[in-house]
Amino acid sequence: MRVKRGNVARNRRKKVLKLTKGFRGSRSKLFRPAHQAMLKALTNSFKDRRRKKSDFRGLWIARINAALFNTDLSYSKFINLCKNKNIILNRKMIAEVALQQPKAFEQFLSFVTA
Repeated sequence: MRVKRGNVARNRRKKVLKLTKGFRGSRSKLFRPAHQAMLKALTNSFKDRRRKKSDFRGLWIARINAALFNTDLSYSKFINLCKNKNIILNRKMIAEVALQQPKAFEQFLSFVTA
């Protein structure tokens, strides 16, 4: 006897095609390439959620280093001074202050170097 899988198969394919909506070419239209693209995309999204944390840390370090450009301090010396003064401000907050309020960052820098 022949089994018709109508709803199950159609729903499975529709779910995959819905997830791949917006992909280029056959990756959003045909089931097999769409399924492969979906598997790769979900793998990358899992991996990149963890990588995003590292990327942002790098961005904050670059911003702090840019704010220290006109001074005689390097980033590593600045962080070392902060640790020696027991300043417990994370890199995100320091970078935000350096970007949004340069005058406040200069005062903070004078406090750290004093």
